[in-house]
Amino acid sequence: MSKTQLPAGRRRTGALTAAVAALAIAGGGAALTTADAPHAQTVLNPPAATAPGGGLPTSFADVVERVGPAVVNVQVSKKVAAGPGLMTPDQLPEGMREFFERFFGEDMLRRFGQPQEPGDRPERPRRTPQREMVGVGSGFIISPDGYVVTNNHVVEGADEVTVSLQNRKDYAAKVVGTDPKTDLALLKIDSNEKFPYVTWGNSEAARVGDWVIAVGNPFGLGHTVTTGVISARGRTIGAGPYDDFLQISAPINRGNSGGPTFNIQGEVIGVNTAIFSPSGGSVGIGFAIPSELAQSVIAQLKDKGKVERGWLGVMIQDVTEDMAASLNLPKEQGAIVAQVTPGGPAEKAGLKQGDVILAVNGQEIDQMRQLPRLVAELRPGSTARLTIWRNGREQTVQTHIGTLPDQPQTAAAGRGGDQGQRTAAGDKVLGLRIAPLNPETRRTYGIDEKVTGGVVVADVADDSEAADKGINPGDVIVGVENEPVASPADVVARVEKAQKENKRAVLLLVNRDAQERFVAVPLRKGSSKG
Repeated sequence: MSKTQLPAGRRRTGALTAAVAALAIAGGGAALTTADAPHAQTVLNPPAATAPGGGLPTSFADVVERVGPAVVNVQVSKKVAAGPGLMTPDQLPEGMREFFERFFGEDMLRRFGQPQEPGDRPERPRRTPQREMVGVGSGFIISPDGYVVTNNHVVEGADEVTVSLQNRKDYAAKVVGTDPKTDLALLKIDSNEKFPYVTWGNSEAARVGDWVIAVGNPFGLGHTVTTGVISARGRTIGAGPYDDFLQISAPINRGNSGGPTFNIQGEVIGVNTAIFSPSGGSVGIGFAIPSELAQSVIAQLKDKGKVERGWLGVMIQDVTEDMAASLNLPKEQGAIVAQVTPGGPAEKAGLKQGDVILAVNGQEIDQMRQLPRLVAELRPGSTARLTIWRNGREQTVQTHIGTLPDQPQTAAAGRGGDQGQRTAAGDKVLGLRIAPLNPETRRTYGIDEKVTGGVVVADVADDSEAADKGINPGDVIVGVENEPVASPADVVARVEKAQKENKRAVLLLVNRDAQERFVAVPLRKGSSKG
């Protein structure tokens, strides 16, 4: 596993560094098949032995004995052309430059690192040396013909892949396909032999507190078994757009990446991917991609060598308490549409900026992060039923599902940095000084020409609710309460109207760096004038 630290102390658990992403796949089945003999039989894994009268398991040995042969070590190598290893004088550290100049003179310094003249020494054939980088991870076999699941970051950029079984036999393997967004990869062992394999379990049925068994290759030691419980479900760790991890307490370390997390029936319910660690070693906080996500991704990699995902064509935000209040939404739920991609499926279906998507095909959206995952799992070309909140009531919209582009627009609208300089000019509202969008304010705040309407934020009071919500000088307010604004007077009038209607917050549509997002600003009495 690379020592590269993930956000908030998270670190990868495999070898070669790459983006740790999250996604996963679904499945059923629960057996380990040993197919070493020509007529191998499928044997169901017995549950772990339990103490008389129930209670804690007394041993996991029977399960480990059954599943162990299907867990593999994954070794990768990459050949990199080595450079000449010589620096020019300009590249030398200052102290070294002074040393060379003092003791060898300026002439030697000028010649340092330069090719020698033809007569200086006999010509020798030049060759470019190669340096081999080696990494180690884990994986598991999912079919008797030798398909192996591991992490994308274990095999990314590898020129050669070797898979080692528990019986110490080594096999060359090829990469069938990878999916960086979920950090999953599928390998195929280059052999006609029959291999022991494990099957997927149902991660949706796994509960917090259930026993789990992790098997892998930590620190390159070879097959190692650890146990623990499911500590939490649905963890988001910033690894990718489809984060939905199982958090487990079974210790996993460098080299465990790509290894399986088993339930006590010997079914794979997760793929070990990342750990939270201030030091690089296990502190009992590990993350596994749920099998319900992983199985569908692996199936697509096997069939197509890549993953196709559904696409709606919207940028979305979380619905905050203040946003819900300004929209008369009964509770904080769903994902608010900040932007609609021109020509995308959402625009063709009639979705609008400010709509709140509450459900997809009847499956409710409690938090924004659920929506990208649900849409991605839909088949491109299919039709979906969206439940939305618009104008204070629920509506239903039918939409076709597109294919996610290779580099789609960001799914969630972000915040930019501070822009421009402060000025005291303009009307006051919500603790903001606002001014018309004109050539002068456009130059002052560096506003993109693509922004063609709205009102410029010239200054923000430090003690205002707007400042607390992250509004900055240079932001452009393009809408208030889902209505466009063209002048400071429009903004003041809409805010005063919201106050008269006793709303707790007013909803602003703000453009920053040519990207639009909603901001709900709580209302104070008299706040329309500062």
